[in-house]
Amino acid sequence: MPDNQYISESLEYQHRKLQAMEPRVLVLDGNQRAALAVVRSLGARGLWVATGETSTPSMSGVSRYSQKSFMYTDPAEDPRQFFNDVLWAIESFQISFLVPVSEASAYAVLAFRHELPEHVVLPLPETEAVEALANKNELFRLAQRLKVPIPDSIFCDNAGEGYEALSRIDHYPVVLKPFKSKIFLGDSILPTHVIVAHSKQEAQEALRQHGFFRYPFTIQSFIEGAGQGVFALFEHGEPICYFAHRRLREKPPGGGVSVLCESVPVDDLLRRQAEMLLREANWTGVAMVEFKVDHEGKGYLMEVNPRFWGSLQLAVDSGIDFPWWLYLVSTGQQVPNGDWHPSRLRWLMGDIDRLYLVLRSPREVYSTRRKLMEIFHFFWPSMKTRHEVNRWHDLRPFWYELRQYFNALKS
Repeated sequence: MPDNQYISESLEYQHRKLQAMEPRVLVLDGNQRAALAVVRSLGARGLWVATGETSTPSMSGVSRYSQKSFMYTDPAEDPRQFFNDVLWAIESFQISFLVPVSEASAYAVLAFRHELPEHVVLPLPETEAVEALANKNELFRLAQRLKVPIPDSIFCDNAGEGYEALSRIDHYPVVLKPFKSKIFLGDSILPTHVIVAHSKQEAQEALRQHGFFRYPFTIQSFIEGAGQGVFALFEHGEPICYFAHRRLREKPPGGGVSVLCESVPVDDLLRRQAEMLLREANWTGVAMVEFKVDHEGKGYLMEVNPRFWGSLQLAVDSGIDFPWWLYLVSTGQQVPNGDWHPSRLRWLMGDIDRLYLVLRSPREVYSTRRKLMEIFHFFWPSMKTRHEVNRWHDLRPFWYELRQYFNALKS
């Protein structure tokens, strides 16, 4: 582990360099809703903000708070060229603060972070800390050591070990969980996904079909329950703030991305468990610690994501301004006391998709009465609900999203 005095001296040097120049921020992954929340948060504070994406324009790039935008190579296809493109933007726009939002861009930047100019602050922890938590196999072993509950787990290094493990499993469904959601291969990034197998045959077929099972993965018992996240900002292993929300509607309806959610008090037990994990990794920056809480109220660790999350705007609306506070922490400034208050957030276009899926569902899944109730709740949401993308003071991102939505329908 790096010497703490060396880290402190390096940070002080970065902070002095930043104070001597105009702060300029580059936010990557401009089509992500979380990126839009970052751009709006920092831009509203008076910071000069630029955005990047694999295409231009982007949803964040058309925001009134984005001063410049540019297009870069897809990091999943060519991480090296992607990073070269980012270096070009850093030099051209005189960037001093770099914010990757997606996992792919974060991993690509981390792989070449030693090439970043000295004055550029990257608000991500050391690569070793990211590996300790983003690598799910290592994360679950750490959780076992700290006595943080996880599903029953069998660790496998490759598909061969997986076949052997499946021969000993009698209870299904099981979850096949790759050790990373994005595997950095040097010249590309391999995307993976979690697979729920309802029989031994399904699990074996998944091992045969998907190349990412050549790499380490975990076979876990399936936990029935609701997902709960603990969102945090840390500085060198010390917590700055926490946040939590409850999903009210998801797309698809059976479980997926949140389209309507509300802020809630952080569960004390889950907070303590998340804190143990992040302290152990000497974490710096933001993190999303995900749990699945079963019907008896017991929480099981699912994963830790070292990045901003999709419903980030809800935290900002609730008084916990993660992007601004991350900037303050990363540049050696004082973080104000948070004034948390309940709020509700709706992603309108995602909610439209969800309603469509509900209305198309067979009657045994959604009765006619239930579908009518869904229509009522869609058109008459709570008066306290704010929209995630469409905001009166910054409408261009919504018009961009609307055009993209209709273009996708045509194709």
